[in-house]
Amino acid sequence: MATAPVLDTPPPPVAETPAAHPKKGILSYWRLYAAISPFYLLFLVFGLIPVGFSLYLSFHRWDGLGSMEFAGLSQYRYLLSDSQFWDSIGNTLVIWGLATFPMIFLSMLTAVMLNSAVRFKNVYRFAYFLPNVTSIVAVAIIFGSVFSTNFGLVNALLQAVGIDQVAWLNTPWGIKIAIATLMTWQWTGYNAIIFLAGLQTVPGELYEAARMDGAGPVQTFFRITLPLLRPTLLFVLVISTVTGLQTFSEPQVLLQTTDNNSSFAGGPGHSGQTMVLYFFQQTFDNNDFGYGAAVAWGIFLVVIIFSIINWRLVQRRGED
Repeated sequence: MATAPVLDTPPPPVAETPAAHPKKGILSYWRLYAAISPFYLLFLVFGLIPVGFSLYLSFHRWDGLGSMEFAGLSQYRYLLSDSQFWDSIGNTLVIWGLATFPMIFLSMLTAVMLNSAVRFKNVYRFAYFLPNVTSIVAVAIIFGSVFSTNFGLVNALLQAVGIDQVAWLNTPWGIKIAIATLMTWQWTGYNAIIFLAGLQTVPGELYEAARMDGAGPVQTFFRITLPLLRPTLLFVLVISTVTGLQTFSEPQVLLQTTDNNSSFAGGPGHSGQTMVLYFFQQTFDNNDFGYGAAVAWGIFLVVIIFSIINWRLVQRRGED
């Protein structure tokens, strides 16, 4: 029987070809960074640099043409004692409250209706979203006619039921209600679409189980729909706070013909002057760019504070 020959020494190992290791470091991915760089360059030029310059400008006095004069914290100290700035904060909060809470209620009600089995749902969704993409300037002009004292539709309806006409755009509360109504009309459809997206994530089995247990529509809404919509409600509330506290176009266009002194005055008695309108008045009417920058940072602080308050309130209710 033949046997295999015995080798005295083991065969030499086969030489492995060294694998090509990829280059390490940021420079090896320069093509990827170059592809996304336009966004960051634009954000740097039109975002970070202007923000940083506005902070630097808030510590100086400058009329936009001459040389800057360092003012330190004096503009912020004056801001804290500026009664007109505090009045603009009060006007903004009242308008925001009059607009936001009815808007959230109507948005949620509209979303629940759209989520039900009705025909032409896509048509209704488009119709409700349309105000958000309509020119706010054109809409504000139309609302100015609707709330006109002598020829407005609202006063015509009031007189039809025996109520005296109201000078909506010449009285403090009339101005605030007119602006809030315009904002509610503008944002209800947009937020309804967001609530509708939240409703479509709720499992249908929960509603079937609730019906089997004898729960009515109201109990189902408050026990199932509303708790599961809390994240969506939080998002809508925070976004509405951020946008509502920065209201500008609505009162500026709606009230520009009611005050001959300034298009940023907010109507008679500054009743509709929001914080952003006051910022524009100080910056472009008074040519006080340094103090205008201080006002802008004051607005930023107010928006942050109220956004955190709203977020904490909704989160606390969720924990309870």
